[in-house]
Amino acid sequence: MRKKKPLPLLENIEITAVAAEGKSIARVDDKVVFVPYVVPGDIIDAQVKRKKHSYMEAVAVKFHKKSELRAEPFCKYYGICGGCKWQCLKYEEQLKAKQQQVVDHLTRIGKVELPEISPIIGSEKTRCYRNKLEFGFSNKRWLTEEEVAANVVYDQMNAVGFHINGAFDKILDIDECFLMDDINNRIRNEIRDYALANGLSFYDFRQHQGLLRDMMIRTSNTTELMLLLQVQIDSAEDKELLLGLLTHIGEKFPEITSLLYVDNHKFNDTFVDQEVVVFKGKDYIYERMEDLKFKVGAKSFYQTNTEQAYNLYKVARSFAELTGNELVYDLYTGTGTIANFVAHQARKVIGIEYVPEAIVDAKKNAEINGLDNTLFFAGDMKDILNKDFINAYGRPDVIITDPPRAGMHTDVINTILFARPERIVYVSCNPATQARDLQLLNDYYKVTAVQPVDMFPHTHHVENVVKLERRETPLMKTEES
Repeated sequence: MRKKKPLPLLENIEITAVAAEGKSIARVDDKVVFVPYVVPGDIIDAQVKRKKHSYMEAVAVKFHKKSELRAEPFCKYYGICGGCKWQCLKYEEQLKAKQQQVVDHLTRIGKVELPEISPIIGSEKTRCYRNKLEFGFSNKRWLTEEEVAANVVYDQMNAVGFHINGAFDKILDIDECFLMDDINNRIRNEIRDYALANGLSFYDFRQHQGLLRDMMIRTSNTTELMLLLQVQIDSAEDKELLLGLLTHIGEKFPEITSLLYVDNHKFNDTFVDQEVVVFKGKDYIYERMEDLKFKVGAKSFYQTNTEQAYNLYKVARSFAELTGNELVYDLYTGTGTIANFVAHQARKVIGIEYVPEAIVDAKKNAEINGLDNTLFFAGDMKDILNKDFINAYGRPDVIITDPPRAGMHTDVINTILFARPERIVYVSCNPATQARDLQLLNDYYKVTAVQPVDMFPHTHHVENVVKLERRETPLMKTEES
């Protein structure tokens, strides 16, 4: 059998730029080398892990010079859990990289005429900025390379923390995370301690067994707190153990205003189709934005950086240029946050969302805030938003759209072109798919404003808001809708 050729060690290479997915790049012999956890200006030795015709993937094994752009990572799990990959890069440099990411996607993929792109709006908080975190349970603890090399042996292998990429059944056990207020650490660690002391089983992904599967913590700017545990109850004993845990946590943390659980026997942890059981308190919490209150349930989507969400929505509202006379469609409305946020400035707002429970919350939010000029519909966007819907409810003056990362379905784009609103405000968490959609809209709509917003410090993710205005004359003649 032919032996594989050893992969090379690249010596004294300089990192020159930030790349996608939290990596940076160097160039060696006309090949691009992708390296994680380094920053432009670092000079390193890099061990190649994967070699292709036009690029290589490598890891830094030695630093000859550390860049002035470097920051000291603040988390002890940096480089292991897979999150917050840009902790090593100064925040102002992160913002520059995200700004450039938006420029690159809109110009290279969108290939549309652009105005001057506004400077990115940075996050005032770069730690403890999230209002929602999820942690998994597993009976297979992830061991780091250092632990494996040192032959570390633990009395038990149960873990609660983050999933490791490429190891679906293993969890990195953590006791401290800086993404949320310290309450996340105290609750998670207490659940772990109680579970270990009282014999609650942790989930086995391969055998599909074990009581504790997943936990979600949600905080809010109204000081309310939600804890949801996903479990798999296979016996009366499991139920008794779970109730004991919930009672203990409820007493230990009186600040929890919504204590919930889901008995999930599926092979994945999605629970949109599962019953949420209230053990204590309410089945929702409230978020506040300006003079509005938003009800957020366990299944609801709400932006996970509350303060930056406010900045994002202010941009969207500004781009909509509402005078009070407009019919607005809010596509992918979630719990109706944007719809209710702009309703005071519009004649009427119609929101559409896939998740029925979110639409229930959206209607409730409108009621809570005394809004009588909103309508909400639940269902698949491409099925609901069609010509018949437009003809029935009216042609919108403004469309605000905030789709998932995959962007908008072509059927949705075609319906938007049929509706021909004066303006479109496109909020995106993925500038690449946003750029693709802008190209499809370009014949009839011109991009007139672009505003990036950083929702997720220390990651490569960036939100972007684009304003499009209807062209007086289409760029090319197409068959009328």
